[in-house]
Amino acid sequence: MLKPLQRINPLGALRRACACAPVLALHARVAAAAGFAAPTLTTPAATTGGAGGLLRVSIALLVVLAAVLGTAWLARRVRGLTAAGNGGLEILSQLPLGARERAVLIRVGDRQLLLGVGSGGVRTLHVLDAPGASAGGGAAAATPSAPARPNFRELLLRSLGK
Repeated sequence: MLKPLQRINPLGALRRACACAPVLALHARVAAAAGFAAPTLTTPAATTGGAGGLLRVSIALLVVLAAVLGTAWLARRVRGLTAAGNGGLEILSQLPLGARERAVLIRVGDRQLLLGVGSGGVRTLHVLDAPGASAGGGAAAATPSAPARPNFRELLLRSLGK
């Protein structure tokens, strides 16, 4: 069961506040004497804002951007150096076949491998002995049976009627 609220006696609250005032004043004097006062700012640079603060922030931003660009440049250079020293393994081409599958043509020494890469793993689809050889052998590479694929410029000119 809830108790009824008591009425606040304003005179009693005032008497209690007045009784605490000398104690609070005493604590404030002791704290000030002990050196626990709020610190004061003595540097004029901390109180002045405006152009000085904006300049410092701008310089810091430029330093961070330069560090990011330098790191990206260095990562590209390191990747280029490691690709040259990987023992003759080179990715020649990639073709996406689906959301998670792709065909990859790589060169290992003097052989080219066509690999199927998917979520289930990597499979060798075909091995080419010479870089220019096709699956039919060396004679089929010398005399191509299908015409060469036209490039984009030729297709564009043909579609424009020129």
